[in-house]
Amino acid sequence: MILHFAVHFNFINLIIDIMFGVRIEWKNGKNEHSLPTIKKNRIHKFSFVINKNIYYFCRPKNENKLIKMAKKLVTILAGRSSIKLAEEIADSYGISLGKVVVTDFSDGEFQPSFEDNVRGRDVFIVQSTFAPSDNLFELLLMIDAARRSSARQIIAVIPYFGFARQDRKDKPRVSIGAKLVANLLSASGVNRIITIDLHADQIQGFFDIPVDHIYASSIFINFLKKLNLPNITMASPDTGGTRRAGAYAKILNTDLVICYKQRSKPNEVEKMSLVGDVKGKNIILTDDIIDTAGSITKAAQLMMDNGATSVRAICTHPVFSGQAYERIENSPISEVFVTDTIPLRKDCDKIKVLSTADTFAEVIKRVVNYKSISSLFNFK
Repeated sequence: MILHFAVHFNFINLIIDIMFGVRIEWKNGKNEHSLPTIKKNRIHKFSFVINKNIYYFCRPKNENKLIKMAKKLVTILAGRSSIKLAEEIADSYGISLGKVVVTDFSDGEFQPSFEDNVRGRDVFIVQSTFAPSDNLFELLLMIDAARRSSARQIIAVIPYFGFARQDRKDKPRVSIGAKLVANLLSASGVNRIITIDLHADQIQGFFDIPVDHIYASSIFINFLKKLNLPNITMASPDTGGTRRAGAYAKILNTDLVICYKQRSKPNEVEKMSLVGDVKGKNIILTDDIIDTAGSITKAAQLMMDNGATSVRAICTHPVFSGQAYERIENSPISEVFVTDTIPLRKDCDKIKVLSTADTFAEVIKRVVNYKSISSLFNFK
């Protein structure tokens, strides 16, 4: 009977080895039966317990075969607000960007549809949700379409998470927009969120699904080191960004200065004062969002008035609304380094764009292969 089982067992094992490049070992309790097996020098990878019998599925020597198989089960799609970035992410990951057609109707409605089969696949949908709110609704429709197309898993890659500044009730009778967006995304059927530099870390708690919150510091720190500027001092244009600027200062081993500002109304700074010494220093202002550029340009002028040698700025999300471009052009800021989470509306000699594509592609690889993401941001 054991011999009969061995013959059938090894026949099944041969089929599995041909199809998937893996082999199975059989053990029963403490006694091991040395059955004929294929390629004995494999490494144990997964185990399943069935009626006290342990079946070990082992990783093949050539992992490229599994990597290619995993890539075939991944589809990267893009909403209209992030097509260029999504193309770069897909290229960095090693696959082609999936085809999406959005039909616009005369009454202003629109409907996205996928031209590729996504059944049983891990679908990554790349879309920043900056204004107008059509970008957010387009993302919701794409998630719903993927769910109704039997995607195995739907991951929303949201480089810029819109409404993130509405993360609490700062006065009576107002909404918490970030929480509402989280509810909408969850209701649409998304399984996971990947985003970069949320305006407030606590937004992760608005979701009951996994949120991979990654940091643009992995891009900016390497870039700042390559500038080789002497006497660098990190600065925050407001007290809310002190923690962020402090993290950069610690990693780069520099001093830290802070601007204290008072607003008369949203997007308008009434008064700003400086905490720290900037005389003879090359200042790097850091912020997650530059909106109208009022705060960052006023802070830059304050630094120069107090004896700074130069002022540069780094920012993850270049919202650049209103007169932002004009203010930057007319300010003492020599350079502004931003990422491509939001496409620029116009060219500006002072603004330099750094790509997030490789970072997002690496995170996608780690999600697919169940590897650590936090290790990407362990700076030494």
